[in-house]
Amino acid sequence: MVNFSLEGKVALITGASYGIGFAIAAAYAQAGARIVFNDIKQELVDKGIEAYKAEGIEAHGYVCDVTDETQVNAMIARIEQEVGVIDILVNNAGIIKRIPMHEMSAADFRQVIDIDLNGPFIVSKAVIPAMMKKGGGKIINICSMMSELGRETVSAYAAAKGGLKMLTRNIASEYGEYNIQCNGIGPGYIATPQTAPLRERQPDGSRHPFDSFIVAKTPAARWGTTDDLTGPAVFLASAASDFVNGHVLYVDGGILAYIGKQPS
Repeated sequence: MVNFSLEGKVALITGASYGIGFAIAAAYAQAGARIVFNDIKQELVDKGIEAYKAEGIEAHGYVCDVTDETQVNAMIARIEQEVGVIDILVNNAGIIKRIPMHEMSAADFRQVIDIDLNGPFIVSKAVIPAMMKKGGGKIINICSMMSELGRETVSAYAAAKGGLKMLTRNIASEYGEYNIQCNGIGPGYIATPQTAPLRERQPDGSRHPFDSFIVAKTPAARWGTTDDLTGPAVFLASAASDFVNGHVLYVDGGILAYIGKQPS
């Protein structure tokens, strides 16, 4: 029988006060995992804990900047002491800055790289030794379609997510012999509060131009939902994926497989 249970597992989902990270954490809780998350500010952690409580989930929240190795090491030590050794890590924390490349400062570029690529390196590095000692673990990196595609205004984000795809493969290569599987999830365009302005109807009742563009480019003809990501996330965290390693699972409604419709 395929085993999708996460019973007794400790799962750390970074930046999971809301959005995609929250949805994945809630699915893990439903599958039996104990939930740990972080965010960069106490008020975000507090809001996250309240949101989990509203769903009947007991979550442990920590204030931590994933780009600060000292803070990350201290957080991991506290989690191991207060909750247990981390069995599942989801590197979800990330940012995007939509700025034309020729107008983007090097400081802005570095900030995106730091959070979206260096952060997963730092947190993964912190949890791997205990996973090796325990005899296994799961690391899931939230990649992106921008791990494969370019698009205007997202040079830093695409560079970071492309790097994260290769970091995923390298962790799989380096630590597979320790029964550690590292895979990625590449979300398509997901309907969240952050993307809501791009889906608002125009004053004349028509779709937002970007909404029309995404729906036309997606064979599923819709935006994804956070629920669309939870099944793949549970699969990659469970024993069902023990021989899946170094893979990026794109949950994009088919965008990456589709050249698009011929103009009429």
